[in-house]
Amino acid sequence: MKKKIISVLLVSAMVASMAAGCGSSKASAQETVDLNSMTVDEIAAKATEDGTVESVGMPDTWANWGETWKGITDTYGISHTDTDMSSAEEISLFKTEGKDATKDIGDVGQAFGPVAEKEGVTLKYKTSNWDTIPDWAKDDDGDWIIGYYGTMSIITNNKIVDKAPTSFDDVLKGDYMVAVGDVASATQAQYAVLAAAIAYGGDESNIQPGLDYFKKLAEQGRLDLGEFTQARIEKGEVGIAFLWDYNALGYREQFVANNAAADFDVCIPSEASIQSGYCTIINAFTKRPYAAAAAREYILSDQGQINLAKGYAKPVRDVELPEDVASKLLDDSQYKNARMVEDQEAWDATAKTIGSLWQEQVVAYAK
Repeated sequence: MKKKIISVLLVSAMVASMAAGCGSSKASAQETVDLNSMTVDEIAAKATEDGTVESVGMPDTWANWGETWKGITDTYGISHTDTDMSSAEEISLFKTEGKDATKDIGDVGQAFGPVAEKEGVTLKYKTSNWDTIPDWAKDDDGDWIIGYYGTMSIITNNKIVDKAPTSFDDVLKGDYMVAVGDVASATQAQYAVLAAAIAYGGDESNIQPGLDYFKKLAEQGRLDLGEFTQARIEKGEVGIAFLWDYNALGYREQFVANNAAADFDVCIPSEASIQSGYCTIINAFTKRPYAAAAAREYILSDQGQINLAKGYAKPVRDVELPEDVASKLLDDSQYKNARMVEDQEAWDATAKTIGSLWQEQVVAYAK
């Protein structure tokens, strides 16, 4: 599984720690290449000359990237390799390597796109379908573009839970163990707390209702503080877990593939939920800018968006999905009370303290 669990607050420290060793005089593709002035055909021809594209944080098993990379190889005749890492690590790598860049493109959490742009590690490219990408999902010049997003969901093991919960309130009334992950370091877990906060009247600047919710589970002795892994969920060590919907649906598929008798349910909490996306960033120092641009072009194409949906991610563009792909996703009605982060600045500030608050107000009460 892709290791994108470092919270937003870590990136500033990581970037700052190596900033002194990275001078602004380093030559970059951004200084010599203007992708936005080129046609798709021109980029495609030069991508073939580049010959390969090296990505970070885009492994085959995450959001069906494997099929996308095959499509990119077939379309442009370029080979591909990936090194999995977190969003913060990707930005740090681009900055640290500078003109000695070995990587070309990365996939980072929604909040990290503007950070990458601010740190000067992004190369602009708007893609040919720019006008069909929602304004909230892109930078004005294409320094970053969200390709897909997820929604906080509940996955239930029906073998040990009598009735699958469909809401935060249902979970609170259960008698099974609940897993959320390490809120001190995992972005996914932090968003689960935010989703609970919103469900009970909080928001990005008021996380207290979410902490109070999980404190109740801790006081009931039902909050699992063990290692948060796919294997433990599959083994039935917890009754339910909070996951991004594309992770939960992907896990369920794998569980059934491993054991035909496995029985898991996935739903979006009915009171409210939170959504967040992932965006591509092209390395400003890349030695293969055209291959990177071609990769982004494909990712935002109709087929690229369909490939992401096959991996249970929600495409950012409104593309028509084949019936067999659409049938694998949750019904749209489940998402009626889900929303994106409305105040990113407030959430970034909250993320800096949520780890310590979690330890003090939740973990301290666990039985």
